[in-house]
Amino acid sequence: MADYSPQSIENKWQQWWTETGAFEVTEDPSRPSFYCLEMFAYPSGRAHVGHVRNYMIGDVVARLKRMQGANVLHPFGWDAFGLPAENAAIKNGLHPETWTLENIAYMKGQLQRLGISYAWGRELATCLPDYYQWNQWLFIRMFERGLAYRRRSTVNWCPLDLTVLANEQVIDGACWRCGTQVTSRELEQWFLRITQYADELLDGAARLTEWPEKVLTMQRNWIGRSEGVQARFPIADDEGRATAEAIEIFTTRIDTIYGATFVLIAPEHEQVERFGAESDDPTTFRRQAERFRQQDRLGRMSGEVAREGFDTGRRVLNPFTGETVPVWVANFVLGGYGTGAIMAVPAHDQRDFEFARTHALPVQVVVAPADGPAVPAESMTEAFTEHGVSVDSDEFSGLPTAEAWERMAASAAARGVGQKTVQYRLKDWGVSRQRYWGTPIPMIHCPSCGVVPVPDDQLPVVLPRVVEFSGKGESPLALVPEFVNVSCPRCGGAARRETDTMDTFFDSSWYFYRFTDAHNRTQAFDPARCNYWAPVDFYSGGVEHAILHLIYSRFFARVFRDLGMVAHDEPFTRLLTQGMVLKDGQVMSKSKGNVVDPDEMIARYGADALRLYVMFVAPPEKEVEWTDSGLEGSFRFLTRVWRMVEPLAPVLGVAPAVGDVATWSEAERALRRKTHQTVARLTDDLYPRVHLNTAISGLMELVNELYAFGDQTGLFKPGRRAAEDEATLTPDVPPSTLAAGCEAIEALVRLLSPFAPHMAEELWERLGHTGGIVAAGWPVSDPDVARDDALTLPVQVNGKVRGRIVVPVGASDQVLHAAALADPGVRTHTDGKTIAKVIIAPGRLVSIVVKG
Repeated sequence: MADYSPQSIENKWQQWWTETGAFEVTEDPSRPSFYCLEMFAYPSGRAHVGHVRNYMIGDVVARLKRMQGANVLHPFGWDAFGLPAENAAIKNGLHPETWTLENIAYMKGQLQRLGISYAWGRELATCLPDYYQWNQWLFIRMFERGLAYRRRSTVNWCPLDLTVLANEQVIDGACWRCGTQVTSRELEQWFLRITQYADELLDGAARLTEWPEKVLTMQRNWIGRSEGVQARFPIADDEGRATAEAIEIFTTRIDTIYGATFVLIAPEHEQVERFGAESDDPTTFRRQAERFRQQDRLGRMSGEVAREGFDTGRRVLNPFTGETVPVWVANFVLGGYGTGAIMAVPAHDQRDFEFARTHALPVQVVVAPADGPAVPAESMTEAFTEHGVSVDSDEFSGLPTAEAWERMAASAAARGVGQKTVQYRLKDWGVSRQRYWGTPIPMIHCPSCGVVPVPDDQLPVVLPRVVEFSGKGESPLALVPEFVNVSCPRCGGAARRETDTMDTFFDSSWYFYRFTDAHNRTQAFDPARCNYWAPVDFYSGGVEHAILHLIYSRFFARVFRDLGMVAHDEPFTRLLTQGMVLKDGQVMSKSKGNVVDPDEMIARYGADALRLYVMFVAPPEKEVEWTDSGLEGSFRFLTRVWRMVEPLAPVLGVAPAVGDVATWSEAERALRRKTHQTVARLTDDLYPRVHLNTAISGLMELVNELYAFGDQTGLFKPGRRAAEDEATLTPDVPPSTLAAGCEAIEALVRLLSPFAPHMAEELWERLGHTGGIVAAGWPVSDPDVARDDALTLPVQVNGKVRGRIVVPVGASDQVLHAAALADPGVRTHTDGKTIAKVIIAPGRLVSIVVKG
């Protein structure tokens, strides 16, 4: 018998897959399509096991669907622009393109050595002009439709990476990439008007029935739709009279406006500079406001940063009471969210209540519980935030707050002091980056014509090769005169190119469409080809992208839809978010020194063992704690399969057909039943459930059953194994035994193939088959064969299992009743006692209640 040598087998089949183009596909309307995709990789250097788990999960699904007859698109590419490459250039003097392409070459080899079934003929890298040309084309289309625009704004600034960050890229107040605390800056920036699709994105979430609810919740919260009233609080003069200027506030509780005893504005609010200049101590005022602005924005909003404020010395008029109330600057109010100002109602908002008590500001109760009197303000220990009945609210007193809300909103509109409106937490996406290694924004600044897009026939605007990398905040492209200085395409006059580059999330927001037509030189993709494959049927990646890549991709899908290029709203039908891989209790990370190199594991145990272990150790959505012993266990299992199948292959390859099973022995029928049960179980576990760990458990059970069958029937010679678990063939076994064993083993090999494709291909060939295992198809379970003849049911006595009974499938309640009471283990706990009740749950259990 040939020893199991995974490395030689894996090299053989990887070469065969490449030479035959086994995973390359084209559109075929006669076959159902299945688009399987994992989030593409950033080419950081060397992938570790924590990186490749996601690719293994997707590969199991892709291989299953191929064997089930689907036309499977399973491509891969590289999210190749980004800061790490540029930072490496600054540090090492190595051009980002050189660094990136070298990393791509190495990581591609790693994925090929893992046997991931990618259609490498569609490989793309976002840093190459044939990809980012279409970024630029799309940006221009967005500009033409008012979806891309430029304005000055307060932006998140990373002082280490020296670039702007979108709100979604600030995690707990720090840069998502390097972890540095983020500050604020005023800059002219390009934005994408994602807010135009806010309602669509929110409403569409309800139709994403195959997405994790936690991801949808994160997206709904980030979009943050609020229905309310925008009201004007006129700024008062020194005599307390209304001026023509006002502070606009947005509130979802207009029914509490009579309790608004002060107004809070953000340190970024447009009135702060003026109020500071007119204050008694402008220097202190400005210093306090600037200190607030430099604090972590998300921490300010969440309360992680201590809530602070100071009185501006100015007052505004409450538009309903007519009374003046003070205006304070508060660090927990953010510019860019709503109007940057709120009316504070301390009696009915807990945050306002705490602020009022801290600063001795007045509290006015205007809502009472529906079933009792209001707590006096001086007695309150916390805000009353529920709805109830309006009190001390003039003509609205006595109304339920829901009715008061509507009447007050109508009153505000009638008097011209407010109107109903909808606001969103979601803000337009700032996409300008002051770095080199990204897509050049295809715009030209002309003194005469203004901002002019680069003509389509001049795309791509190619990154210049020679650039000085200094790490300064200004874009490195601004230092390249031959890039910057151009003629205006409209008037022909001297003009300047835009020197900011695009946020790299632009690249990843549509790459899944480019894969459907990856080498098209005349358009981003052919709509007909794209609509054959898209939307993606199965998409997997990290949950950390819930409000970054995933929400941006949903936005881009709608943009392409409105351009007439796709025929759907949502880009991904099903989403799986895989868990992290841990080692020593921590997420694998180069900085922690706890990574596991897949190449080292492949050299020791083979790719199939690594794949099997990572899929077996935990459900895909859960974290995995890496152990070398677990990988060794997977290798032993595969060795056990090899030692059973390989020596039997010559005879099983010519085994007789199943034939008439009526003459089969009980052991043969039992093995056939187990085989069909396992096929049914794995078919369901792999897709749609994607319960890969339980599927592998099913394979292990079938292998155990096969070994037991071999010993029981004489298919394997007892006592003649050259090594542990090595099977040797008895040549004179009955044809029915060979038929049962062959059916089970061939099913096992095909079921194993999504997890251990190299071994499965090799064993399938040794069993006498040609053309590869995909051509064999996925085995199909016969429900009649898989049905058990008998059931084993637990029997409880007073809630504890005391015995188990074996009864025919479909046995009557009377048979179950009698069998349960006759079981010896049960009788030990019922003899001499009164049977109070026997409860039968058909197919599940028998429960006996006794007294005495």
